[in-house]
Amino acid sequence: MTRRFINQLGENENIDQVFIANGKQLRPNRQGNLYLQVSLSDRSGIVNAMQWNANQTVYDSFENGDYVIAQGTTQFFNGNLQIIVQKLTKADPARVDEAEFHVLSNEGIGQLLVQLRQFVDSISHAQLKSLACFYLDNDELTSKLSQAPAGVKNHHAYQGGLLHHVVSLMELVDVVAPKYPDVDRDLVLIGVLLHDLSKIDELSYQKGFEYTDEGQLVGHLVMGVELLGKMIRDWEAANSDVFPKDLAIQLKHLIVSHHGEYEYGSPKLPMTLEAVMLHFLDNMDAKLFQFNQAMSSEANPDSQWTPYIASIGRKLYKNSRG
Repeated sequence: MTRRFINQLGENENIDQVFIANGKQLRPNRQGNLYLQVSLSDRSGIVNAMQWNANQTVYDSFENGDYVIAQGTTQFFNGNLQIIVQKLTKADPARVDEAEFHVLSNEGIGQLLVQLRQFVDSISHAQLKSLACFYLDNDELTSKLSQAPAGVKNHHAYQGGLLHHVVSLMELVDVVAPKYPDVDRDLVLIGVLLHDLSKIDELSYQKGFEYTDEGQLVGHLVMGVELLGKMIRDWEAANSDVFPKDLAIQLKHLIVSHHGEYEYGSPKLPMTLEAVMLHFLDNMDAKLFQFNQAMSSEANPDSQWTPYIASIGRKLYKNSRG
């Protein structure tokens, strides 16, 4: 049977196919009866699913990140598609076509790594370039970067999503930085590399996507500054040289200020030209990806509008896509 991707589903369709399960919760309703709530996904998007009259046995039958076979019916609830599940069983991964679930192929990830190295090689400042190469020459770090998402759900939430986000930002820097000759392109490029890099340890992505304990308690901004300090110390030992203190401070500032506002978790507001550019390009890339994903994965093809999306506080006009 040809697969129907989530963004192709309409109302009152019978479903009997494989998804990736995440965010499972066993909850009581007002009468005290248990029901299962779980997010089901494929490469096209995510849909909420509910199984009424569930129990602990059903909940324990699969783990977050597992492939599951969902049998049920689609319906709209408050303008959003959901699946009412009659039966949910763990699928045999050996019989799953992983191409239906991964946005990027292994070849695509490999090409992104090549592009990343090319951007780093284009840095003209000798010590910044050497430090950036020192990061990329760490095989464990690069392996994690090739697998990590950029987020759990809001943007680039797929295998290799963080790498994709970083390379996209570097492409934007090469377009925008020449318009502002007082901006140090080299600093912005290495800021792009470092700003979200500690998401490789902030997030867990071996199966489903979720936060690690350190990610929840500390977060990637603080973790990124800690990693930078360690990498500079290791770089100095390996090169028998001292990394310039003023550059180290500016790199720290790029990391801690890139969220742009105190309310979004930045302990400092952007105070350099490079930090301002990094913040706005980062925010633009994340927001445009999130909005585009919301429109392309929305399952009601007959409407020009998405339902209200709580995470961005608005509906989106789908016809603006062209």
